[in-house]
Amino acid sequence: MSETPPNLFVRTADNVGRKTLTGIEEIGNGATIIAQSVFWLFMGPRYGQPVRAGSVVVQMMEAGIFAIPILVLLNAAIGVMLAIQSIYMLKIFGAEARVTDGIGFVIVREFGPLITGILIAGRTGSSLAARLGTMRINQELDALHVMGINPVRFLVVPALVAMVIMVPLLTFLCDVASLLAAGLYVQITLDISLAAFFNQVVDVLSVGDLMHGLGKSVLFGILICIIGVVNGASVTGGAEGVGKVTTRAVVQAISAIVLTDMLIVYIATIS
Repeated sequence: MSETPPNLFVRTADNVGRKTLTGIEEIGNGATIIAQSVFWLFMGPRYGQPVRAGSVVVQMMEAGIFAIPILVLLNAAIGVMLAIQSIYMLKIFGAEARVTDGIGFVIVREFGPLITGILIAGRTGSSLAARLGTMRINQELDALHVMGINPVRFLVVPALVAMVIMVPLLTFLCDVASLLAAGLYVQITLDISLAAFFNQVVDVLSVGDLMHGLGKSVLFGILICIIGVVNGASVTGGAEGVGKVTTRAVVQAISAIVLTDMLIVYIATIS
C-alpha cells in the first residue's frame, strides 16, 4: 500500500520548522565567528598567528576607499532629494526657512548610516560572500586547515576590522556629501547661503546626534561582514551555489540593517 502524502498543513509546518532551525543555526554560527574573531584579534600573537596589518589594509582599501565614488554620488543625490521634498512640504506651512533643521537630523541620524550600510552590503557584503563561497567550493578553506592556518584569523578578522573602521568613516563622509548637496540646492532655491545653511545645521545638531549615526554604522558593518561570511562558508552546489549565497547574503544584510535601524530608532524614541 502506498503511503498517504502529507497534507498542506503538515508540509507548511515542516518547511517553517526547517527554516526556523536553519535561521537559528546561522545566528549561532555568526555569534561563534564574532567570538573567534575577537579571540584571534587579541590572542593571535600569543599563539604565533597574529592578524596581519597588511591584510587589514587591503580589506580597508577594498571595502572603503574603492567604494567612495559611488557612495558619495548616491548620497549626494539623496541629499538633494531630501531637500526637494522637505522644501515642498514646508512650503505648505510657510516654514521653508526651517528646512535645514529637518535635513540635518534626517541625514546625520538616519539616512547617512542607513543608505551607506545598504550600499556597502550590496557591494562589499556580496563580494565577501562570493569570495568565501568560491574558496569553499575549491576546497581552499580545507587547505588552510591542513596548513595549520585558522580561516577565521586569516580571512574573517581582517575583513571585520576593516568594516568596523571604514563604515563609520564612510558614513561621516557621506553625511558631509549629502549635506553639501542639500545645501547647494537650498542655496539655489531659497537663496540661503551655504555658510548659513551649515551654521544652522551645526546649531541644530549635537555631538550625540552624530555619534548616534556613527554608532549604528559600526553595528551595520559588523552585520554585513558576519552575514557575508556565514553565507559564503555554507555554500553548496558549485558555481550556482555561489550565486545563490551571494544574493542571499545581500538580501539578509539589507534586511538586517533596516530591521536593526528600526529597532534602534524605537528604543531611542522611548528612552
